[in-house]
Amino acid sequence: MNRLKISSLLVALAAFLITLSGCNRATLPGSKLTKANYDQISMGMSKTQVETILGQPTNAETKDMMIFKKTTYRYEDGTKFAMVTFKNDEVDGKDTNLGRD
Repeated sequence: MNRLKISSLLVALAAFLITLSGCNRATLPGSKLTKANYDQISMGMSKTQVETILGQPTNAETKDMMIFKKTTYRYEDGTKFAMVTFKNDEVDGKDTNLGRD
């Protein structure tokens, strides 16, 4: 009887792990990299406003172009990504593959 309970528990755990491994991380609760959040980003927003919506970027790169400062935030979640470009710390452009099939 005890072995049956352990076997059942192991089968249930294995099924849960298999189901979890097939999930797209971007759709898991708590992920901020969503199409709805990306669509909230608009021209002229500050870095702080973008970080409030999308969280901390996966990586960030800043270049001093002498006339202005250019910063690029890249957000990644599996195969999904979003890039937000700042000119002098204000959103100047954005790109993503969210919502593309």
